[in-house]
Amino acid sequence: MTLTVRLPSDLEQRLTHLATETGRSKSFYMRELIESGLDDLEDFYLAERVMERVRQGKEKLHSLDDVERELGLDC
Repeated sequence: MTLTVRLPSDLEQRLTHLATETGRSKSFYMRELIESGLDDLEDFYLAERVMERVRQGKEKLHSLDDVERELGLDC
């Protein structure tokens, strides 16, 4: 997949400098950034959607005590 990203000149300069100094491509570093940041974005935004469903009463909640009892972990 090809993706075009417009960067402010200061970020582009930093990325170019990093790529030049390390001998890696700018694409390599963009992939690294996307891979590492996407996990955090997924966690945040998907959790936010679940919380909205909880607020709307569309998501069932379970207490720790209930889960432990259900799994036979209560002592």
